[in-house]
Amino acid sequence: MRGLEAMKACLIYLALLAVSGCTSDPTRGYSAMSVFPEGITSVSVPIFRNDTFVRDVEFALTDALIKEIESRSPYKVMAQARADTVLIGEIRKIELDQLSKSPLTGLSEEVIVSVTIDFEWKDLRTGRPIIVRKNFTGYGLFVPSQPTGESIELGRFAAIQHLARDLVNELQAPW
Repeated sequence: MRGLEAMKACLIYLALLAVSGCTSDPTRGYSAMSVFPEGITSVSVPIFRNDTFVRDVEFALTDALIKEIESRSPYKVMAQARADTVLIGEIRKIELDQLSKSPLTGLSEEVIVSVTIDFEWKDLRTGRPIIVRKNFTGYGLFVPSQPTGESIELGRFAAIQHLARDLVNELQAPW
């Protein structure tokens, strides 16, 4: 009889623990709610404006953003006329910084590419901005020296992918 009572007490304790473990408010504990704002189902992503002299980066960034939004958020990407929100932005600068150089030749061994953008995520239903960020930067590393001999495009690609991932993270609801 004692074993049955202990088992009942244990089951009641586990049930209470399971119920009290989750909350509807993510700031008050664990939550099963989405980390993205409610009421938004779609986003339009026009091609970012490019203020630099580096060509075609705007197309690569827009493509990476669309893929990240579609794969990691609940939003569907669609034309601006049908979307709830729009994500607009400008590529402000693309810079190369030498991290290391060969002591023998003086040539760069590791170079980091930084892509800096300004963006705004606007609710098209109200006309109000949801998020506005200035000088938002993504980084990518490439090794131009031998034996690897990686091209600058590889560094740009890495920076754009990093930027797209981080930007989609910014679309999450504030906690």
